[in-house]
Amino acid sequence: MAKITFPVEATHIKMFARALFDENPVYHDASAAGGIVAPPTFPQAVAQFDPDYHLRPKPGQPWFGSAKTPSGVEGKPNSMGGLHAEQHYEYHRHPRPGDVLTVETKLGKTWEKESKRAGKLTFRERIAEYRDQKGELVVTARGVSVATERPVDQG
Repeated sequence: MAKITFPVEATHIKMFARALFDENPVYHDASAAGGIVAPPTFPQAVAQFDPDYHLRPKPGQPWFGSAKTPSGVEGKPNSMGGLHAEQHYEYHRHPRPGDVLTVETKLGKTWEKESKRAGKLTFRERIAEYRDQKGELVVTARGVSVATERPVDQG
């Protein structure tokens, strides 16, 4: 899988924290707690630097969006295929302004379970390692998705 590199900037951290409505001074005031650090879910901001990020709208293409109703996709979206089930972050240290992080994602475990309503459930783990400009591990993120064998009746 591709490696993505992105700079960690103080304003990026501040805007990310604002989007979460988190006004903790450690996210914007260098004199607080020994300097600015990134919020716990900040590694997800790598998506802004990934040109192929699947949830990003693309000019001239229909986009399902993230609102209550679709914004550009005709008909009912297919409910099979995927659900983000879990996300875990292990911090080896906090990302700070001035870091340049490179993230490399690899496949982890795959397992299956049986469901009465959806048939076979297939779980897939992806592990992303965020390393700084020195090659030192900063954050390990583990996400789990689940796909159903058949759609679940919403009735």
